[in-house]
Amino acid sequence: MKKSFVLAAAGLMSLAACSNTPAENAAENTADALEATADNMEDAADNATNVADEQVLENAADNMHAAADNAEDAAENVTQ
Repeated sequence: MKKSFVLAAAGLMSLAACSNTPAENAAENTADALEATADNMEDAADNATNVADEQVLENAADNMHAAADNAEDAAENVTQ
């Protein structure tokens, strides 16, 4: 269910992005991919069998969310 929602959202965002430049589209697609990866890492952390693995996965997910934020900022700065 979650994956299908992500795919549907990505499809709608790609339609909305038709007026963007290729560089903006690339940065936005990168941000979307990083967010999806972070969500998957959070799910994996929820299913971890020990605390150490859970913390490693949560930290990696946090880092991926930060990277996605940076990619979104880059997409906004492409037009400036």
